[in-house]
Amino acid sequence: MHLNKIRKFAILAKNILRKKSVNVFLGILLICLITLPVKAQAFVFPDLINTNNWLPQSEKNAEVSVCIRLDGICLFQVTSQLENVSERVSLIQDRLKEISHLYFSQEDPEAIIERKTINNLPNINVTIDGQEIRLMTVTTLDVKNEGVDIATKANFIIEQLEQGLKRGKKERESIYLIKRGLISAAIVGLLLIINSLLSRLIKQLSSSKDRVSKYRSSQPISTLLIRREQWNIKEVQYRLLQITQGGIWLAGILIMIGLFPYTRIGKIWLIAFLRIPIRIGIVSLVTYLVIRISYAFIDKFSSILFNQDLLAKVESDQRLHLRLTTISLVARSIITIILMVIGIIVALSAIGINIAPLLAGVGILGVGVSLASQNLIRDAINGFFIIIEDQYAIGDVIEVGAFSGLVENINLRITQLRDPAGRLVTVPNSEVRIVANLSSKWSRADLMIPVAYETDIDQALKVVCEVAQEMTQDKFWKTDILDNPEILGVDNFEEWGLIIRVWIKTRPLKQWNVSREFRRRLKVAFDSQGLPLPIRQQKLWLTHDSSDKNSRPPA
Repeated sequence: MHLNKIRKFAILAKNILRKKSVNVFLGILLICLITLPVKAQAFVFPDLINTNNWLPQSEKNAEVSVCIRLDGICLFQVTSQLENVSERVSLIQDRLKEISHLYFSQEDPEAIIERKTINNLPNINVTIDGQEIRLMTVTTLDVKNEGVDIATKANFIIEQLEQGLKRGKKERESIYLIKRGLISAAIVGLLLIINSLLSRLIKQLSSSKDRVSKYRSSQPISTLLIRREQWNIKEVQYRLLQITQGGIWLAGILIMIGLFPYTRIGKIWLIAFLRIPIRIGIVSLVTYLVIRISYAFIDKFSSILFNQDLLAKVESDQRLHLRLTTISLVARSIITIILMVIGIIVALSAIGINIAPLLAGVGILGVGVSLASQNLIRDAINGFFIIIEDQYAIGDVIEVGAFSGLVENINLRITQLRDPAGRLVTVPNSEVRIVANLSSKWSRADLMIPVAYETDIDQALKVVCEVAQEMTQDKFWKTDILDNPEILGVDNFEEWGLIIRVWIKTRPLKQWNVSREFRRRLKVAFDSQGLPLPIRQQKLWLTHDSSDKNSRPPA
């Protein structure tokens, strides 16, 4: 039974390894580098001090405790002042390197570790093959915060040093290295299997995300909201799987590096090197995921509003679409800015920067900026009421002062319009005092039709009414016309003729299309009925003044 399971596992691993030939090559190369027998003791770097040296220190004489390591394993800690700790740790590590080199180079080593008192302080001496090396002097600072006396601390160091040398000698035996090499090979195989499974899930999720993202604006608003919510959730899952895949590989590499005495110090330095980038990366990842989740909640809330008819009772589907789109974009912008600021503050705190003075400085700066930027505050307040009161939304056509056009972007500070000439007009929200919305809920085609004075006005009104009814019943145009056209009659007497006024209620933004088609049909109908359109012209009357003797009668 167990043999069958092992065979199945081997076949599965073999199939995966065939598909991942590049990964296999890298894994074998990594194993070879790790398991390569090294006779000399690897270079031992001094341990990292538990302070941020690149940050300004508040106390020059601060006391710092640092580990003394053998093969990357902490044997004991020494304590010194910050300005002297690096020199002392480097000296002890160099002596420990010399001791370990002598000890590991012998077939049957024997180390004599003694404690000698010099100037009332214990000194740790190690004798190997007749050569005596002084390791260190135990000081009062070493036991200041440990609650033990100096003699006890010295005995502890001797015990840890003896155990560390024996452990290091054992870990350099061929049997030990072979076992660790097999463990590394098993870890590489497991990583490849997990990587294959995660890659398959990531590919499936990416395809699903692409299908969800392919929605059209012509779809119902409820469908669009659901698709947006699904896309944001899938985006969070997709990023989490990617981070998990990278994290598993990093964890596996660290585990394999830590299996061997020659490379174990590299694990510590790798962790130390990646400490700050990993913290910043984690904060950035969490911030990004929270932003995406908040986007999903915004779409979910909008979907609830629509499905429960809390807004649809008084608004058309198209108008609700425009309003929800605008509110959603503004809410996303606000949430993104707030969460990014919080993320930056948390990231600075995570890498050891004291953010209290920073926050105080930002607060003072904020007061100064608020006093100097009153227009920005007015823009934000006015923009907030524009959105809440639904004065206009993205996709509306509005007139603001001397400008008019399609609203392409709106936030708490500005409104951007695209005018008929294609120019992008940016208007601060504080300047939006009187606005005309040409596409709110419904629109109207306001037609001023000129007719010549000599035309039979009753016949002209009849033709206008017939054209309006025909256009209302047309299957292509009846969806854009919301109500029967209103023939208001003769609206005015102008210099060139009579003006017949017609109102046609249309869907938002459809009034111009309906007006153009109505004028085209009306011109064709007038021509077929022989009803002329007026032409601008002037008439001159020439008169004779009898009192002027020199004047002549007209020819």
